[in-house]
Amino acid sequence: MSHTHELAGFLAGLRYDDVPEQVLLRTEELFLDWLGSALAAQGAHPIPLFEAYARHMGPADGPAQILVNDSRSSAYFAALVNAASSHLVEQDDLHNSSVLHPATVVFPAALAAAQDLGRSGRELLLAAVAGYEAGIRIGEFLGRSHYRIFHTTATVGTLAAAVAVGKLMDFDTEQFINLLGSAGTQAAGLWEFLRDAADSKQLHSAKAAADGLLAAYLTRDGLSGARNILEGPQGMAAGMSSDAEPKYLSDRLGSRWALLETSFKFHASCRHTHPAADALLALMQREGLAHRQIARVQARVHQGALDVLGRVRVPQTVHQAKFSMGTVLGLIAVHGKAGLPEFQQWALTDPQVAMFRDRVTMQLDPEVDAAYPKLWLGRVEVRCLDGRTLHGAIDEPRGDPGNGLSRAELEDKFQRLLQFSGARTAQQGAALIRRVWALRDVAKLNSLL
Repeated sequence: MSHTHELAGFLAGLRYDDVPEQVLLRTEELFLDWLGSALAAQGAHPIPLFEAYARHMGPADGPAQILVNDSRSSAYFAALVNAASSHLVEQDDLHNSSVLHPATVVFPAALAAAQDLGRSGRELLLAAVAGYEAGIRIGEFLGRSHYRIFHTTATVGTLAAAVAVGKLMDFDTEQFINLLGSAGTQAAGLWEFLRDAADSKQLHSAKAAADGLLAAYLTRDGLSGARNILEGPQGMAAGMSSDAEPKYLSDRLGSRWALLETSFKFHASCRHTHPAADALLALMQREGLAHRQIARVQARVHQGALDVLGRVRVPQTVHQAKFSMGTVLGLIAVHGKAGLPEFQQWALTDPQVAMFRDRVTMQLDPEVDAAYPKLWLGRVEVRCLDGRTLHGAIDEPRGDPGNGLSRAELEDKFQRLLQFSGARTAQQGAALIRRVWALRDVAKLNSLL
């Protein structure tokens, strides 16, 4: 049996009662976090383009809800728009060792299909667990070389979304094998867009969720797919990786719950900036430093950070600024935060942030690189104007499982995301929070939101 087929067997056999309570609780938290990210993008470019496309190409009504405008459409177009919107403000979750943003692909596809199929909250939670467990392992399997060129959330995300929908349809092992084949052959998404401040990142998540859903619905109706799309001689690893490790596909299935390893985002920027941001903030607080006292900052990073962030020197858009190490550290140093309001107000317009950005460099650090991607270490070297050289270090960025966010903190983040876009009032946000915490008791999800 291949590792792919072992994974398919696990997914087919997984039942709600098999999932530990702590995993179900965390899935609810991840769902709330995803929902806030999706609503925070209301009205922001390029999400209205996806909304317009759904209106033009999709039905005028349907069973599935498009969150940012509270309209309804088919499951396909709801998944498309909801996935685009939840990957815009850079507040959606991340799993470290797979370098995958699971929520932004799993939940849009699963919620849309659950509303279309009349499924319950429990069935949605189980489907999400399946999508996370499969997606994380496939991301780990493809390795570091894959992420250098390919946006893993786009490629692996297609399979993770497909698995979640397949679980809602109660697929057996053979169906999951075919499903992975049809999802994997559609997997795409390249990092080149970062050089041009292009909008492709939202297209990546949108297509991953929608194409995963497409693969599941066609598999249900009898479409066959490649039986070894991951490990085969002309499969994903052969074409998209040089360091693939098949054993990760079946790593401790049923005993290691990889979903619990997922991190919440604290800063509203690319996750590769978070370790250095936390290390700089801790150092400045420890030493009582102001940004005007700092002459130079060297962020000591892993290679993945250089590959992604190294393309952006002087950002042209707010979204591109979230991939600029200098801008993120500038916001941290000058304003003490790198949240959505700080990016919106200061990332491109504050001359002090721009001056600080120009003092920041990145340097590959062997210790940090060796720990990545399992651990995202933060190391900074700060040269002060008075001649002192100071060092800051953190081993777990804020939001990591070992340095996580409580439910109260997640509720606060959720309300701040809604306030940022004006998508819901505080009272409406509180009602949504109550509904999410009671998700497992919802008989049908059609009117959940």
